[in-house]
Amino acid sequence: MPVEIFLDPLTLFLSIISGIVVGFSLGLIGGGGSVLAVPLLMYVVGVKDIHVAIGTSALAIGIIALIHLFSHRKNRNLEIKKGIKFAFPGIVGTLIGSQLGLWTSSEYLLIMFAAFMAAIGVMMMKKKITKIETTGGHSVLFLVKKNLPLSGFSVGMLSGYFGIGGGFLIVPTMMYSGGLNIMQSIATSLVSVSSFGLVTAGRYFVSGNVDVIIAMLVIVGGVLGGYFGIKSSEKIPKENLVKIFSILLFGVASYILIRTVIL
Repeated sequence: MPVEIFLDPLTLFLSIISGIVVGFSLGLIGGGGSVLAVPLLMYVVGVKDIHVAIGTSALAIGIIALIHLFSHRKNRNLEIKKGIKFAFPGIVGTLIGSQLGLWTSSEYLLIMFAAFMAAIGVMMMKKKITKIETTGGHSVLFLVKKNLPLSGFSVGMLSGYFGIGGGFLIVPTMMYSGGLNIMQSIATSLVSVSSFGLVTAGRYFVSGNVDVIIAMLVIVGGVLGGYFGIKSSEKIPKENLVKIFSILLFGVASYILIRTVIL
């Protein structure tokens, strides 16, 4: 990485702004960070190599998610046991998936990823959410419980395969497999997002594909953006968060398809 990039005030500023956008997304919906970070680093900050962009964003996302994890814990939305139960097998899946991803062409990989995100968006928009009362008397969103470790392993493979932190995949999966409401899923997903991100970053760092300075700048912006994202998530009704999440999925999927197929 050229030394000039570290002396360019505009580049430094854009790195922090990109971090704010990424952090706000993570704080608001628990996902979108890595999906947004890679194109932001490439098309806004000016990182030329896709591998450096992925490695750098993974390090930033992993640390940002870890920091936000403690913020959500204060709000009592974090289900740490379920988060760990999901994340541990997911880390194994991430290592396997990342190797499979290396054997797939970049263009084909992006098209598959966009189609997969759109499918999740449709699933979330159509899913009927039923309210029940907890022992504490608070209304929560109830969703069907399934095998959490197996779901974690599967999502970990997809996260590694597509080279993302996995928030887009983890939040809905935690809802469906863990029986968590949207707010609990957002908070708990950060356990896996941080784990998957740091594991991916470690692998890329060994191969020399992580720009630590830019990652630190993104983290600074991410902490600030995440604070406002978390505050916003507390004020927006849970049902609206599901809709926002789905719309964002469609938006990112469309962007990827346009960049990959048309441009």
